Amino acid sequence: MSIGHNTGVAVVDARRWTQILGNYRKPNHARSIVELAITFVPLAMLWTTAWFTFSLGYGWASLLIAIPAAGFLVRLFMIQHDCGHGTFFANREANDWIGRVIGTLTLTPYDFWRRSHAIHHATAGNLDRRGIGDVDTLTVREYLARSRWGRLKYRLYRHPLVMFGIGPAYLFLIQHRLPVGFMRNGWQPWASTMLTNLGVALIVAALVWLIGIKAFLFVHLPIMLLAATAGVWLFYVQHQFEHTVWDRDGNWGLHDAALHGSSHYDLPAVLRWFTANIGVHHVHHLCSRIPYYRLPRVLRDYPELREVGRVTLLESFRCVRLVLWDEVQRRLVSFGEIQASGRGAKADIEVVR
Repeated sequence: MSIGHNTGVAVVDARRWTQILGNYRKPNHARSIVELAITFVPLAMLWTTAWFTFSLGYGWASLLIAIPAAGFLVRLFMIQHDCGHGTFFANREANDWIGRVIGTLTLTPYDFWRRSHAIHHATAGNLDRRGIGDVDTLTVREYLARSRWGRLKYRLYRHPLVMFGIGPAYLFLIQHRLPVGFMRNGWQPWASTMLTNLGVALIVAALVWLIGIKAFLFVHLPIMLLAATAGVWLFYVQHQFEHTVWDRDGNWGLHDAALHGSSHYDLPAVLRWFTANIGVHHVHHLCSRIPYYRLPRVLRDYPELREVGRVTLLESFRCVRLVLWDEVQRRLVSFGEIQASGRGAKADIEVVR
């Protein structure tokens, strides 16, 4: 994996890049409408095909169709993501209403999510402002200071089966049904989640009435769970890579954290399309108002940005073991590295004492 700070791009101040990238902000309305159509229509067709094959008794074929259908659902979420940043259309109302409608399909309350995601962009990489819109990450010191039970809980949370198995299902099916993190922040987060829940309930009721609950669950649940897992995986790799950047408040800088604390997840072309170029995440964090279909143009025009925080598909699987931020080495490390260094054993002795 590339270390962003060691590339030639560091010669230009990260703040300066936000000015350069401002030239790519303007959305193309015709392109946006086409992007929406070529995402939603195939999703609807695949969903219908999956139901039809299931109704004929070919459940295995329905499960296979769920794979590309989940890809289109991920892409639909990325359109919702751009709407949340006000980038899909120039008109704010158009962004918001398209985002809200999509939110009933992705099980993500749009206005609530937009608020928490804005906090994520404003605090990413800040050790003193963790907790909203990010993957819970402890420093080595914080982890070692915990009791054995506290460390075990963190290990369970960061275990791949929980992070990418139970976690996505819990996040989209349960946690998003309430404005978690904003329970006492007035009526707006509640309105967003409850209206989304109502929309979801109406859609589910209509589909169950039309095709039956068994067919609905067999067809839709695999699509939803696959898409949820893919979404969590993408978000994880975008910030949980070895040479990401974390700092305390006094040393943290918004633009530096955006450029060097977000990865360039360099995926194969097909996966780039299905994920709507979200892998160009360092550019997205530097200038979140760039529509996703303009992000590849940025890399073509400024190839020096290609190697900043670059993580390939193969390299990304190694990110799973990186679970703690080492403030001394300034990189993410694994539980195994802590144990091998002897710091884990020393902490156990302190707990016993």
